[in-house]
Amino acid sequence: MGFILRWLCAFLLLSATFNPTPYNYISWVRSYGNANLSIAVLTGLLLGIGYIIYLRATLRSIGAAGMVLVMALVGACLWVLYDLGVLRLDDRNFNLWLGLGALSFVLGIGLSWSHVRRMLSGQADMDDVDE
Repeated sequence: MGFILRWLCAFLLLSATFNPTPYNYISWVRSYGNANLSIAVLTGLLLGIGYIIYLRATLRSIGAAGMVLVMALVGACLWVLYDLGVLRLDDRNFNLWLGLGALSFVLGIGLSWSHVRRMLSGQADMDDVDE
């Protein structure tokens, strides 16, 4: 359940920033950002904090190479689904949602990897801790 919650939060972060509908931060800032500059800046900072948390945790747990490998695995799975005729890629909006799902999966794996590693190996990851 923990991974699904982390993945869902990553998906919400990414889709709140950009998605194919007009209900996202980038579209809102383009249309109304000048009239509500303080709200646009505050919302942008909150989204930025979310990205920093996810990206920092992901880079520390699986690294850049791990992110590329997870993305390659997701891409290969999508390729198989496309080859089997399960997945169609002719709808631009669906492709954008699919990309958001894939990116959120990478961030969800990155945030959850320390928990998975601890369950598999019994060893906890430790950052620099002041004593």
